[in-house]
Amino acid sequence: MTQPRALNDGPPSRRWAIGLLLVTAGVVLALDILTKQLALQHLSDRGPIRLLGGAVYLTLTRNSGAAFSFGRDHTWIFSVVTLAVLVALAWLARELRSRPWAWALGMVLGGALGNLTDRIFRAPGLFVGHVIDMVSLFDDRGAVWPVFNLADSCLMIGVAVAVTLELTGRLRNGQRAQPRSAAPADDTTAGSAQ
Repeated sequence: MTQPRALNDGPPSRRWAIGLLLVTAGVVLALDILTKQLALQHLSDRGPIRLLGGAVYLTLTRNSGAAFSFGRDHTWIFSVVTLAVLVALAWLARELRSRPWAWALGMVLGGALGNLTDRIFRAPGLFVGHVIDMVSLFDDRGAVWPVFNLADSCLMIGVAVAVTLELTGRLRNGQRAQPRSAAPADDTTAGSAQ
C-alpha cells in the first residue's frame, strides 16, 4: 500500500488547523446573528426591498422547516439533525491539518450553529424556534429560490468546498491521496507475471 504524498497546503499543526476551524465558525456565527438582528430591526413590518434590479430581495421570513419549507411540522427534528452534524464535524476534525479543510468545516460548523441558535432561542420555544431568513433571489416571496440567510449560505459553501476537496483527493491531514494507477506492483505480482 502506498503512502499519501505530502502537500504544502496546510500547516503541520493540528492545533493550528482546529484554531482556524473554530475562528471561521465563530466569525460565521457572529455575522449570522448580526444579519438576523439587522433583518428583524429593519425589515419587520415593511415590504420587500428590491436590489440589483430585482435579482435580490430583502424580505423577512420566519422558517419553521428546512430548505424549501420542508418539514414545517417537525421543527425539532432539525435540531436533532444539527446536533448529529456537530458530532460528525468533531469526528472529521480529529486528524485535521489542512487549511482548506479547516476553512470548509468551519463554514459548515458556523452555519449549523447559526440556525441551531435560532431553533433553540427563538419563538415559539426551545428546539422548535423558527429560523430568521431574509434573502430571496429573483422573486420577493421565494418562488424561484427559497428565502435564506447567511448561515444557510455558509453551510452550503462549506459543504461544496468539502465535496470538492474530497473528490480531488485532498485529505484532511494536509496530504493528497496517491492515484491507484501510480502504486508500484509488489514482488508477488511481478513474479507471477513472468
